[in-house]
Amino acid sequence: MPSKIKNLKSTISFIIALVFVNVFQAQEIIEDTPTEEKKEVKERASDSTGAFKPIKVDGVAGVVGDYIVLNSDIEKERLQMEAAGVNTKEITGCELFGKLLENKLYAHQAIQDSILVADAEVRNNVEYRMQQFLAQVNGDINRLLRLYNMESEEKLRDEMSKAIKDMMLAERMQAKVIEEVEITPEEVRQFFNKIPKAERPNFGTELKVAQIVVEPKVAEEEKQRIIKQLEGFKKDVEENGASFRSKVILYGQDPGIKNEGYKYTLNRKKPRMVKEFREAAFSLQEGEVSEPFETDFGFHIVYCEKIRGQEYDVSHVLLIPKVSNEAKLEAKEKLEKVRQQIVDGEITFSEAARNVSDEKDTKYDGGQLINPETQDYNFELTRMDPELYSQIQNLKDGEVSRVVAETDRRNKLKFKILTVSDRVEDHQADYARDFLKIKELALNEKKIKAIEEWQAEKIEDTYIKITGSMRDCEFNSNWLKK
Repeated sequence: MPSKIKNLKSTISFIIALVFVNVFQAQEIIEDTPTEEKKEVKERASDSTGAFKPIKVDGVAGVVGDYIVLNSDIEKERLQMEAAGVNTKEITGCELFGKLLENKLYAHQAIQDSILVADAEVRNNVEYRMQQFLAQVNGDINRLLRLYNMESEEKLRDEMSKAIKDMMLAERMQAKVIEEVEITPEEVRQFFNKIPKAERPNFGTELKVAQIVVEPKVAEEEKQRIIKQLEGFKKDVEENGASFRSKVILYGQDPGIKNEGYKYTLNRKKPRMVKEFREAAFSLQEGEVSEPFETDFGFHIVYCEKIRGQEYDVSHVLLIPKVSNEAKLEAKEKLEKVRQQIVDGEITFSEAARNVSDEKDTKYDGGQLINPETQDYNFELTRMDPELYSQIQNLKDGEVSRVVAETDRRNKLKFKILTVSDRVEDHQADYARDFLKIKELALNEKKIKAIEEWQAEKIEDTYIKITGSMRDCEFNSNWLKK
């Protein structure tokens, strides 16, 4: 029982999240001979006769529905994992093969259940991955092609598209299997009570963290300068026929848009981007450029490239206003004064947060941070965000940190002070205190069971053939249908 509880979270992540991303895995569809075990080609022999003789290029390791898994796919899977930094020494070829079979089963069943993946989503994903891979080889496309034994960039993109589409189908099929899995408080209680007391999991040191944030203010003159610059871009595109993409490349300050191929695909039914951005984008016709508008990230103009029903392909120029040194100094001094008032006992940390903090998500809750993993106030030290940990690691309970400068995900500078409270040292799981963590473990176990039951049922209903030495593998699932 202890090892099962200890590894439960990693197991569910392994099963649900498709940790093996088979980007370059062969995705061949069987058409006429699903039981073929070898693919052969003719290659000129090296002797003087010039005769041709057949040699084995690759073999079919297994068949799942309309998909095959080649022997070479197993090694490709291992290489992909190692490239992602995974230690594969303890992972056997049979385990890799079993995971490939699972992926094919999910992709096959997704097609049977009419689960769709939009071409635009695949294209965006391919572009993002291409940029990642190119960054690893310093932008050398020829080196990338040699690395993956591809004759052209077009061929590489085509292989990636097939692999990524199947990966996304499998992910959505898995999500569908567990989407309605829920757990009741009584089931959580039963899950906890069935664990012998001596074998209950241990949770690391936990504490609560609160912070007060002050952001330097942007001068109105700077805002107007940015707006006029964006208005100039809009006029140049509409009246002079200038390329909007060139404006994005030369001036845009959105660090993520390059990885998306300099455009985003928005869907009216699937919210993406902040509200102000969506409203501006969905108000446009093809070829139109929006008026400048502001979000928490800065000021934008949006260009609508293509409309396909509910989907909009859009690009945008983001400009981030500059903050003056005077404004930075003013914000820092303001927070230092507040910190001293807290230390002197003139005001509580919670009161100061409500009165001063610029962070809307926390100020009305006394500055208390919510753990994004557990959705409660408790943070486990060993699983805390490294940056946050570095800011509070030396604080005693109730102590207030010095003023910390930080650049957030919006690329905005802010100053903050932090405090910690309610520290609980390493302890064995307690049902009342640790209910949310125990609930998560119980729910994950239930999801695993749902996946196992679904997989067992679909294996029985799906054409599956395991060939050659792969038949000697000992699988957890009944792939051999014994």
